[in-house]
Amino acid sequence: MKKDGAQDPSAGGDEKKDLIEYPSVYAFKVMGMQEHGFAEYVRQLFSRLMGTEISPDSLSAQPSSKGKYVSVTVSVYLLSEEHRRAIYAQLHQEKRIVYYL
Repeated sequence: MKKDGAQDPSAGGDEKKDLIEYPSVYAFKVMGMQEHGFAEYVRQLFSRLMGTEISPDSLSAQPSSKGKYVSVTVSVYLLSEEHRRAIYAQLHQEKRIVYYL
């Protein structure tokens, strides 16, 4: 669908194709205050959401330029779009998470 609401004739009718093919490795980026244990908090949160232990190798943390915030990237193996959306819904509920992508 185009911005003006008109359907693109090359879009193939009512068929909607997912942009992500599942199963897939997907990287979530989660930002929060730079405080002791934020990366571990994110790892435990994703362990709970995925129903399996998340390896520390699946995480990378990058502090902001002034050191006030930290960005944690978590790579997980997703089986469906519904699971991806459920994780984003849970991230939205978490108080310690300032922003997520």
